[in-house]
Amino acid sequence: MYALVDCNSFYCSCERVFRPELKSKPVIVLSNNDGCAVSRSPEAKRLGIKMGDPFFKIKELCAKNNVAVFSSNFANYSNLSNRVMNIIDQCSPHFEVYSIDEAFSRVDGIEDIEKWARLLREKILKETKIPVSIGIGRTKVLAKLANRFAKENENSFGVFIFNCEKEENEILKKMKVSSVWGIGKQSSLKLKSIGIKTAFELKFFSNEARIQKLLTKVGLQIKHELMGVDCLSLNLHPEKKQIMCSRTFGSPIYEKNSLRESIANYVTNAATKLRRQNSLCTQVSIFARTNAFKDIPQYQFLERVKLVTPTCDTRKLIKEAFKLVDRGFKGGYEYSKAGVRLDDFFSQNEYQTDLFAFSDTKADLELMYVIDRINLRLGEDKVRSASCGFNSKAWQMNRRFKSPRYFTHWCELPVFNKNQS
Repeated sequence: MYALVDCNSFYCSCERVFRPELKSKPVIVLSNNDGCAVSRSPEAKRLGIKMGDPFFKIKELCAKNNVAVFSSNFANYSNLSNRVMNIIDQCSPHFEVYSIDEAFSRVDGIEDIEKWARLLREKILKETKIPVSIGIGRTKVLAKLANRFAKENENSFGVFIFNCEKEENEILKKMKVSSVWGIGKQSSLKLKSIGIKTAFELKFFSNEARIQKLLTKVGLQIKHELMGVDCLSLNLHPEKKQIMCSRTFGSPIYEKNSLRESIANYVTNAATKLRRQNSLCTQVSIFARTNAFKDIPQYQFLERVKLVTPTCDTRKLIKEAFKLVDRGFKGGYEYSKAGVRLDDFFSQNEYQTDLFAFSDTKADLELMYVIDRINLRLGEDKVRSASCGFNSKAWQMNRRFKSPRYFTHWCELPVFNKNQS
C-alpha cells in the first residue's frame, strides 16, 4: 500500500502560517514577476479564480473581494516543505519526496493505516500549521486518485483509503480520464478517440498494445497501476539529472554586463543545488531571449559547453558561462529572460578525471561548502562572487506583494506584541 501526502494549496497555506487572520479568507500566490495565479485557497477558487489566470485580468476581482495577494516567496516555501518532509520521514519506514508539497510513503506492515494517516495529518498541522490530505491505495496512481478524493470529499476529513477493488471501481467510474496522474490534455484526447473517457474505462480496456502505441510504455504502466499492479516503485534517493535556473526579468535589459550579472546569479543558485546532492556536472548551457509577445526585433540564443573534467565549483562554472554569454550576446536587443542549465552529472565519489586537466581539489570543495554553510546560517547571498553584482535592479524580478523571509533572514524575523499568542 502507498500513501500520498499532499499539502493543501501549499503556497497559500505557507502565507497563512504567520497571517492567521487569513485562515478563512481568499488567498492567491502569483508566479515570477507577479504574472499568474499559481496557488489558490479554496475561498479564491470559489470566486472563480483559475490556475494560471494572469493577474492583470483578475486584479479588479481580487480588489472587489478583498483577496490577499502574495508574490512567490520560495525561501519560506522551501523551509516549510523541509519541515513537513522531516515529519513524514519520522513517521514512515520508507518515503519519497515527489515535489515541494508531495511525498509518497509505503505503509505496508502498519496495522491501522487510517489511524496512522490521521495521526500524521494532525502532527503536521500541529508542528507546521500546514494542512495536508492523505490518499492511500495499492499503487502510486491509485494513491494519487485517493488523495484527490480526500481533498474533494469533505466527509473524508482529509484522509481517504481504497479498501477494496469494488470501492476503487465505483470511484474510477466517476473520474474523467484526464484526472488520472500522468494523463495530460493531449493524452486524454487520444484516449477519447478510442472511446475511453473515464479512469474505469482505461483500467478495463482490453487492447493493451493500442494503449502503448498511443501513450508509450508510460501510459501502459499507468493502466497497470489502475489495475493494482505496482509498476512505479519508490525512489528512495532521488537525485536530479539536470538543474535549471531561469527567470523573466522585472524590466528588460540591453547591456551585456547586466546579462552577465543575471547569469552569474543563476549559476550560483544552480551550483548550490548541485553540491547539495553531492554531484559534479560536465555540461553548462545558457540561453537568453527577447519577449516574443511584443512588437520588437526578436532574437534568442542557446549556447553550451562540455567541460573536460566534472566540477561543482561556482567560480569555474561562472567563468564558463561568461564565455557562452560573449559567444551568443548581440547588442541592440531588448532581453526579457535568461537562464542556466547544468547537465551530465557525476557523483563526487566516483568520476573519471583527465590526465591533462585540473579537477576540483579538496581545498576547492571545502571553500564551496564553507560558503554554503555561511549562506545557510546567515541568509542567502551573504557570501557570493563579485560577478553577481551589488543589489542591481536591472534584471531582478518584480515582487510587489512579497511577504517577509520569516525563516531565512535575520532582519525579517516575525515580531509579536505581548498581547499576541
